[in-house]
Amino acid sequence: MRDESPLDQFKSALTGAARAIAHEPEVEVAWTADAPSQSGTAMRVPMPGRNLSPDQIAEARGFADSMALKLLHHDTAEHAAHAPAEPVARACYDAVEQVRYEAIGSRDYAGMRGNLDAALAIRTASDPIARADRAEDVPLQAALSLLLRERLTGQPVPDSARAATDMVREWIEDRASADFDDLAASLDDQHAFQAKALDMLQHLELTRSPEDTPPETDEDDSDEGEDDSQDGEDSDQQQDEQPSEVAGDSEEGEDESDGETEIDQPEDSEEGEMTDDGEEGMLPTRANRPWIDLPETFEYKAYTDSFDEVVGAEELCDDDELQRLRAYLDAQLKGLQSVVTRLANRLQRRLMAQQNRSWDFDQEEGLLDAARLARVVVSPGHSLSYKIERDVEFKDTVVTLLIDNSGSMRGRPISIAAISADILARTLERCGVKTEILGFTTRAWKGGQSREAWLAGGKPAHPGRLNDLRHIVYKKADEPWRRARNKLGLMMREGLLKENIDGEALLWAHTRLLARPEDRRILMVISDGAPVDDSTLSVNNAGYLEQHLRRVIDWIEKQSPVQLVAIGIGHDVTRYYRRAVTIMDVEQLGGTIIEQLAGLFEDD
Repeated sequence: MRDESPLDQFKSALTGAARAIAHEPEVEVAWTADAPSQSGTAMRVPMPGRNLSPDQIAEARGFADSMALKLLHHDTAEHAAHAPAEPVARACYDAVEQVRYEAIGSRDYAGMRGNLDAALAIRTASDPIARADRAEDVPLQAALSLLLRERLTGQPVPDSARAATDMVREWIEDRASADFDDLAASLDDQHAFQAKALDMLQHLELTRSPEDTPPETDEDDSDEGEDDSQDGEDSDQQQDEQPSEVAGDSEEGEDESDGETEIDQPEDSEEGEMTDDGEEGMLPTRANRPWIDLPETFEYKAYTDSFDEVVGAEELCDDDELQRLRAYLDAQLKGLQSVVTRLANRLQRRLMAQQNRSWDFDQEEGLLDAARLARVVVSPGHSLSYKIERDVEFKDTVVTLLIDNSGSMRGRPISIAAISADILARTLERCGVKTEILGFTTRAWKGGQSREAWLAGGKPAHPGRLNDLRHIVYKKADEPWRRARNKLGLMMREGLLKENIDGEALLWAHTRLLARPEDRRILMVISDGAPVDDSTLSVNNAGYLEQHLRRVIDWIEKQSPVQLVAIGIGHDVTRYYRRAVTIMDVEQLGGTIIEQLAGLFEDD
């Protein structure tokens, strides 16, 4: 213990407490800068800062306590056996079960209540309920769980979600107030609690009772059309009685449908679909859907660029936080770093071999060859010998890594992209090759201020790009690696990764490269999917962002002096880029980056 840091000692204590609560000696606790998660007895909780502030300690304890309570009081098989099939109902079913076992912990352990409150505050702050300003925008599972927790524990709804919860409080309590009392009475019995929860979901009209389900009939049954008609009437009646988006309807509200009737919607609705599992859970589906040809008159535009930003990593995070995130990144990828470092050394040897000086000897003029002076002394009849340095073919080079910072890169892919970029920058710097590291995402989910401006402007048709760009400079080309090292940790920050508009990011990185004085300019794009921005795709022609990306790539590859190469993670980028490679295992990323760069250097 004497050699352990305070952070290590806290981790050991946290692990011991989790094992004691769960009655499970195999529990292991690890730090994460990503979303807290649990897999069996392995827990990943937020890593506190080095100063171990009380707030951060309470957060880590809260998540660990919740996971330990789940191991003790929750039967996964029992839970799954009775889960409803409807997506919104299932989300509510899962949410109220978490309320159940956390309520037991708050009741049985006085010191646990504050920790669980701290963890809930973090979850709620990043949940869409904290940003909802209309009743139809409130995710029902979040509001329902907060109101049930209030009834079971007496703890008030967190401030960040209070206004949104109050918007739907009356609607929920009118239908489920009696169910809340029944749930409180069966808190210690998971089976009984789940039965009451399913009754509550029926009262909220999220599921249908068996009596309401029409019997199965043969295809030739003449009454089939009549049953369908009756079902449609029941469905319409239910829709009139509850807010559409409160129940989790994935369609746009009325304010977004007006003025869009003439716009073709994407055939693949999953392209922009997002879930309501919190900010980091709102990940766009990255389907490899086929490209849809657009008219030759297609022109890409942004509704407004007033809210776009190009920022340095240090502007989005303070120094202490960057150091903490960097420490997490280093600890997480120790095993991978050794593999990528060996590959980087191989690249360095290739580059240095191309940069070695070579000389032509026994020349009539040039630099005096000191190694031949002894021959002149021994044989004065020999003329002086000169040497001339050959021209070095290795061009002055700059490399830009453009990394997709979208939500679907969250977790292992973004971690490996960050460490690979770090090692590559260090390697190329030793070889005299300057490296720039850039990232691209958006400032908000579902449009942000650009969409608000479009709504305020009357929602004109075909508005173009409807989100606020965020382009991030992690390392400038002329910046030494040692100064930019901590900035790469920003990619690990919770809430950074959102949506991606690849075409404009590619143009931005390309423009920065053209301003460089180097003879050779290389742009490497690392991405795991096609461009996705739910707000833009919902109000423009299908394939709008993808078509723009294709045209940008075509222009760079045919007319620009910049060498363009792409690496796709689980996504076929060869249909976009002429020089590209697709990897299915993210562990291959570091080696693939280095091999692609080595190939570019050797081709020249």
